[in-house]
Amino acid sequence: MSLTVLTSCRLRSLCRLQRIQGHMMSSHVEAGVLLEKVGRAGVITLNRPKVLNALNLPMIRQIYPQLKTWENDTDTDLVIVKGAGGKAFCAGGDIRAVTEAGKVGDPLAQDFFREEYILNDAIGSCRKPYIALIDGITMGGGVGLSVHGRFRVATEKTLFAMPETAIGKTVLRNRVKKKIPELEKELVDLKSPSAEDISRVLDTYQNQSRLDSEKPFALHKHMSDIDRLFSSSSVEGIIQNLKADGSEFAKKQAETLSKMSPTSLKLTFRQLQEGAALSLRDVLVMEYRLGQACMRGCDFYEGVRAVLVDKDQSPKWSPSTLEEVSEQSVEQCFSSLGDKDLTF
Repeated sequence: MSLTVLTSCRLRSLCRLQRIQGHMMSSHVEAGVLLEKVGRAGVITLNRPKVLNALNLPMIRQIYPQLKTWENDTDTDLVIVKGAGGKAFCAGGDIRAVTEAGKVGDPLAQDFFREEYILNDAIGSCRKPYIALIDGITMGGGVGLSVHGRFRVATEKTLFAMPETAIGKTVLRNRVKKKIPELEKELVDLKSPSAEDISRVLDTYQNQSRLDSEKPFALHKHMSDIDRLFSSSSVEGIIQNLKADGSEFAKKQAETLSKMSPTSLKLTFRQLQEGAALSLRDVLVMEYRLGQACMRGCDFYEGVRAVLVDKDQSPKWSPSTLEEVSEQSVEQCFSSLGDKDLTF
């Protein structure tokens, strides 16, 4: 690619980034997050329903200081976070803005993830009960805003794009969408509640949501296959197991994995292995290193192009095969960033 073409691409990316940032900072744009005190509860409402409450940097910079203020405020007993619009809690981070920033070397590409993970840590360590009402689509950054807190409430409309981690108490609900406002009011009306008091309220609603309690776990019939097929010391071993098995289930998993970035598959595999033994803070440091490594590479931008921009669903990964992804390149992605590492 010629220097002229590269310069043109950078200019287009810079112009798109400036438009995005200008839109984000415009006084005519409705507030992306609403922060209010209701009784003795601090209430965070993610307020970008037109984009499924996607999380951006201005929202993070509003939520973090307010959360810390409420945590130290003797007049605040608990914190509730929810999404506006009825379709989504939060559909993830504003990837388009981060992508355009990464292309032109704008610090937003570093600042967004750094400040997002610092917020996630603040949620995970918050001394006040933190209750996430996870109604609707919840992906990426939305998972970070919810699962790290002490209490999570899901409805029949909750759709996660990541597996949930076992941190604190999770209250899964079926057919209780209409009861969420009632639940929120009851939580807000609690007087100086302990964690046990909040648990009792949530358990009351959980006991009302047993309509689907007899339905088996959707993957129950596949659990033995999952344990057998995915028990390997490498991604290549997993792929080999799936191809050798020949069952429809195995074929489907192999087909899905074949469409993914080979680099991302290897990074994710090692990340899962190492993350199981780490604290939340150590996991966030690892995640930040990996995020910055992906921003330095090619596949992140190619994936965004194929899925969100051109929408041709045909990414051209580099390297294109698992065998071409060296252990050295994987190791580099997990290495310390020195003075640019994530700190709390």
